[in-house]
Amino acid sequence: MTLDEIIKSRRSCRKFKPETPPREMVDAIIEAGLWAASGRGLQSPAIIAVTNPSWREEISALNAKIMGKDYEKGHGPDPLFNAPVYLMVIASTRNATAAYDGSLALGNMMLKAHELGLGTCWIHRAKQEMETPFGAKLLARLGLEGEWEGVGHLALGYPAEALPPPEAKPRLPNRAFYI
Repeated sequence: MTLDEIIKSRRSCRKFKPETPPREMVDAIIEAGLWAASGRGLQSPAIIAVTNPSWREEISALNAKIMGKDYEKGHGPDPLFNAPVYLMVIASTRNATAAYDGSLALGNMMLKAHELGLGTCWIHRAKQEMETPFGAKLLARLGLEGEWEGVGHLALGYPAEALPPPEAKPRLPNRAFYI
């Protein structure tokens, strides 16, 4: 696919197969995120691949709680759609562009995953997660110091439903201007 085709055909995936994609594919997606543009080239985002089931369950439960919902594996919908991999993007707050830099990383990773035939869905509430004791526990586990903010999660895996994805909505008019 050309880059235009990748951009125009990517859709969010909300139903994943249980199989975990190979590490090489996940690494290629992470690399795409690490190459995203960043303010002043400071490369503030860090990407955490969450594949450990207990960490995934803890993140899903916390994410649901922030939404005001209860989640326990097997009971109720998983806010991260039971994806076998979560790519959590956090960014150093020492950079004023941290949230923007992390957003660019997430965008790059969604496009790379689509190119590789994997599905993704951007999940919010990572910011709130990092503001809880969980955030401190995660940073300690990774040996990261300083102030970090959560930008988003990317639920990642093989789509459970056959491709191609549904047709895109027509683009709204009057959104591009020249002066």
